[in-house]
Amino acid sequence: MILRRFLLIIASIYLLPFFLLCIFQRSFLYVPSHTYVSLHDAHANRFFRQISLHTEDGLDLVAWYAPATSKPFTIVFFHGNGDSLSTAHEVADPYLTAGYGFLVAEYRGYSGLRGKPTEAGLYADARAEIKGVMAQGVKSQNIILFGHSLGTGVAIQMAEEFHVGGLMLLAPYLSIPKIAKADFPIYPVEYVVLDRFENDRKIGKIHVPLLIANGKNDQVIPPAQGKLLFDLANEPKQFYSFPDCGHNDSFGYFSVFSLDWASHLQARN
Repeated sequence: MILRRFLLIIASIYLLPFFLLCIFQRSFLYVPSHTYVSLHDAHANRFFRQISLHTEDGLDLVAWYAPATSKPFTIVFFHGNGDSLSTAHEVADPYLTAGYGFLVAEYRGYSGLRGKPTEAGLYADARAEIKGVMAQGVKSQNIILFGHSLGTGVAIQMAEEFHVGGLMLLAPYLSIPKIAKADFPIYPVEYVVLDRFENDRKIGKIHVPLLIANGKNDQVIPPAQGKLLFDLANEPKQFYSFPDCGHNDSFGYFSVFSLDWASHLQARN
């Protein structure tokens, strides 16, 4: 009787956290800002203007867009799970200064937008945003997709669907199940993940110039996953590991390498 009660307690201690992980998994994956910050209040109205978009499943979105001034490419940026329009737009500064166009994409449920984020929902949002850039007169082959963290999964999916000019991934991962397994090794989490973003299964289908980088001290996404993803990818491709950087502090280094990469991309075209 005592042994049975002890085993029940042990089972409860093990199963309760797993149950909560299953129920609230999207709350861990998506951490949206529910407040919209205007271009003016974000001090972003010098370069950007807001464009309105409509998704295939009936949602209205907004994105921040700055047209190219001297370069042929426009960069479409898909941010990480805890960012928003008002925080992500700062990533654009070095690219705008260099003359590239830039679109800060936003997801449903973020920045005060309607809807709840899901994998399928983010893909629908991204399609609308790419089509929105093309409606501004930008050809698909002059679009460079740029994803950070969670956004690398969105960028990879769009690179599979659209004939774009290039793909840049900062702090990418193999898949959400593999991230979950690394974070919770004692649970069979890989079997219950709803939003999977299986980058490792998709990257081999993509045939565009690719740049991958991560911080060697990344505590959120195991840096080894970025290198493994790179190994699965097709040529032409480049990889950088920033030795003194973590998950969110490598944008400055990345901009230096990516601008050089983009200039060579332009020369090849």
